[in-house]
Amino acid sequence: MPSYAVLWRKLRSRRWYPHSRLARFTTYILAVALLLYLLQRLVRLVVPSASSSLGPWITLLTVSGAVLTLVWVLRWVRRDLMWRLRNRLIVTYVFIGVIPLLLLASIFGIAAYIFAGQFSTFIVTTRMTSELRSLETANSAIARELSAALARGELPSVALKQAMAQSHAEANRNVSAWLNHEPIPVNQRNVEPSQPPTFLQNGFHDVVRDGGKLYLRAAAVLPVGPKRLTVISGEPLDKNLLENWSAGLGEITVYGSGVDVGVGPEAGNPSKSSPTRPAESAPRQSRRSGITAGTTRAASHPFDRSLRFATVMFFTDWQSGTKNAAAVVTVRTRLSQLYAQLFETLGRWGDWAGIVLGLVAIVFALIEILALFIGLRLTRTMTRSVAALYVATQHVNRGNFGHRIPVMSHDQLANLESSFNSMTDSIQRLLAEQKEKQRMENELVIAQEVQAQLFPKQVSDLEGLEVHGFCRPARTVSGDYYDFVRQPPDRLTIAVGDVSGKGISAALLMATIHSAVRAYSLQANPALVGPVSLGAAANHASEDWSSGTAEISPARLISLLNKQLYASTPPEKYATLFLSTYDDCSRTLTYTNAGHLPPVIIGRDGVLRRLDCGGTVVGLFERPQYEESAIELREGDIFLAFSDGVTEPENDFGEFGEKRLIELVQENRYQPLSRISETVTVAVEDWIGGNEQPDDVTLVLARAR
Repeated sequence: MPSYAVLWRKLRSRRWYPHSRLARFTTYILAVALLLYLLQRLVRLVVPSASSSLGPWITLLTVSGAVLTLVWVLRWVRRDLMWRLRNRLIVTYVFIGVIPLLLLASIFGIAAYIFAGQFSTFIVTTRMTSELRSLETANSAIARELSAALARGELPSVALKQAMAQSHAEANRNVSAWLNHEPIPVNQRNVEPSQPPTFLQNGFHDVVRDGGKLYLRAAAVLPVGPKRLTVISGEPLDKNLLENWSAGLGEITVYGSGVDVGVGPEAGNPSKSSPTRPAESAPRQSRRSGITAGTTRAASHPFDRSLRFATVMFFTDWQSGTKNAAAVVTVRTRLSQLYAQLFETLGRWGDWAGIVLGLVAIVFALIEILALFIGLRLTRTMTRSVAALYVATQHVNRGNFGHRIPVMSHDQLANLESSFNSMTDSIQRLLAEQKEKQRMENELVIAQEVQAQLFPKQVSDLEGLEVHGFCRPARTVSGDYYDFVRQPPDRLTIAVGDVSGKGISAALLMATIHSAVRAYSLQANPALVGPVSLGAAANHASEDWSSGTAEISPARLISLLNKQLYASTPPEKYATLFLSTYDDCSRTLTYTNAGHLPPVIIGRDGVLRRLDCGGTVVGLFERPQYEESAIELREGDIFLAFSDGVTEPENDFGEFGEKRLIELVQENRYQPLSRISETVTVAVEDWIGGNEQPDDVTLVLARAR
């Protein structure tokens, strides 16, 4: 076999080739796209300008192939990958356990990031607020000292210098004062102060925009007699100030929105920021880049990541007094720096807090790993049981009911496996029983066929007597018995019996009785003949020695039959039997009744004669005595023999009964015997209704003519 054929067979067995129409179409699309791409590369080497025309087609085919591939993959996941219960359980576990954990971790990470950002910007705003409060405190002290000095009558400029000296004003801060609208001169960088804004009525401290630059300013307004004293202190928001704020935190950058961020101490001069000269002194590049101060330290461990956070800071317009502008403050720091700031108050205990948090994280990670391991183990046990059940069902589907699943656990799935083993064992046992039942049914069918051969099919009526018999078993085979044995030249033996029990055993005993009756009736035996009189307790026989034949009487025949059955059958097995011989010449019916329901002779005049002379059942006692009698049949008399299956069926009105049977025969006495038999059996069926036939129905009719 060629190698490519072997490869193709392997691909087909492992389903690695595109077997569906969608997969084949997707493969064709991608193959065409690849060929066009290779063709484009070749054309580009020869005619570069012509290769661009293939680009849209390649893009279209590639996108179409990608979409079709996605659809095919989704179908494959749903049809093949998700077919296995194990994969479904793993996906379910991922959705239930892993994805919520990832979501929680993501939420925690986002929350931690937001918290870290808020914490870092909080540090910056706190330091800015602290700086403003320090500025306000110093400005208030200067204002109080200056107010007191002016109240004592000192010169305003001298008083301002003394107040600044006593308040220890920082060098980078600019202090200006006005008495009413007159500025108080001070020899500070030779700056001529401008007028204070009109919105200042009381104290003030905030970040302000003045002349396109940002400043930290504080103002105090105090009465000095009839006059009004205004003192304003400020310092520029510059790199030196940001360096102080970024100590131990990281890198801080301030971006002004439509403002120039001042650089250097001179930028904090209110005069220089006058609206008349707003932007000439500010560097052009500071409008765009802002101010950056501080540095982030090196990472202390691999997880010490560098983070960047931003916040918006609103400031007051110095001319109008409204907060209508904002500046963006960004902080670039590391987790270790934030951690140090967070646990700064704990001192050396801060390290222990970090260790505790690390241990908690490790414990949580171990718990998650353990949960994942347990989940996978449980998934494996479940899928192993399901796989074993699937393999077992395949064996059962192939007819192998002897396959058993090895039970290796003590859970519900193990009980399911045990139940499956029990089910297959029961099915195997039921199949064996079914086979045995089928075999028995086949044997019963054979027995039924054999038994059907035992009943007389064609009976040659005598010149003076017509006969008919019918038997319908309650089961497959019957325990009832009837027979007509023709004895030349003009004699007929009529036998009717009922064997105790039902089924095969009764049928076998019935066959035995049938064989014995026929054997004893048809075989001449001089030793059985003895002179007896009718009605005597002794056996009766007659013989014609001149003709060389011997005839056995009904009583003698039943005695022989009883002896045979008593010796060869169990004690509980017996039969009732009515046996008679009709002589057509003398129109005499000689009979004996061994425990059977007495047959009835229905005369034309309606007179009933019961044939009850005889003895007990056959096969139950060792040496019973049987009597026999003879009765003459007149023209039109009907002989009626039956089994208890005709008279004993019951419904809500009681038994069918012998009286109803006789009335039916009497009403239809002029009908053919087969018609009378059919009428009786239909009446019995109607009486039973939908119930099961309780016993064999046997009916024997004879009519003298």
